[in-house]
Amino acid sequence: MRRSPWFPWLWFKPIWYLSGIGFEFDRLVKLTNDFTRSVIAERKRTMEEEGLIDGDGSDLRKEKLAFLDLLLRMQRENQLSDEDIREEVDTFMFEGHDTTSSGMGFTVWWLGQMEECQKKVHEELDNIFGDSDRSPTSEDLKQMVYLEKCIKESLRLTPSVPLIARKLSEDVVVGETTLPEGLTVVVVPVTTARDPRYWEKPEDFYPEHFDADKVAARDPYSYVPFSAGPRNCIGQKFALLEEKAVLSWIFRRYHVETKDPFPENRPIPELILRPSNGVRVVLTKR
Repeated sequence: MRRSPWFPWLWFKPIWYLSGIGFEFDRLVKLTNDFTRSVIAERKRTMEEEGLIDGDGSDLRKEKLAFLDLLLRMQRENQLSDEDIREEVDTFMFEGHDTTSSGMGFTVWWLGQMEECQKKVHEELDNIFGDSDRSPTSEDLKQMVYLEKCIKESLRLTPSVPLIARKLSEDVVVGETTLPEGLTVVVVPVTTARDPRYWEKPEDFYPEHFDADKVAARDPYSYVPFSAGPRNCIGQKFALLEEKAVLSWIFRRYHVETKDPFPENRPIPELILRPSNGVRVVLTKR
């Protein structure tokens, strides 16, 4: 999959399989699908054993449900098939791994180049935790305001997903051009997030772009690292919490220095955005 955009001959199915890549791709897809189906089957079995489903298949719980439980309820109401559920579970189980690791890696990489920004992160974390080595609580994560700005600024300059494709459900007029229904439109977040009409320092790492007053004054669609609209990323809030938890652990303990700063280490657009030389940093105990 990573190679096919750069080698158009692999788009031809016989060559795709003759190269061996196609068979390996099918094997890996089957592996992930089988794992997802086992997770769904195990959850169904657990719900039946714990008596969470009554005789007619109705869910006996009234509280908010986990996402998988909500999908299973919709299946019992004949709104979703087994394959529909598998596709949704694939999305929330696998989609957030590479994207989140890319986001964290780039944030470490950027902060390793920006000494003043890193100093502010250290100060914020020291104010929250002091000398304690405890794990962060949900309240701690809420207080990591500046770290969150740094994460968002990293996603602005180096978004984990370099391209977002959408098929138009109706004609759309852009300027003097009409884009017809059915056309596939590709949004490139790294370009929309560097538009000088919306960003004070479009080419610089500047976390203050995400000060509350600046966010309120800016067009919300100028920043779409998680896409936007009804098909946006279902895990974006969780991703930010996860990144803050992991990055706070690093920056509470270490000073970070990037060995391959920009532009020597350029982001390369694959399925997920990655630094060309990886994330090479030096960690110094604080």
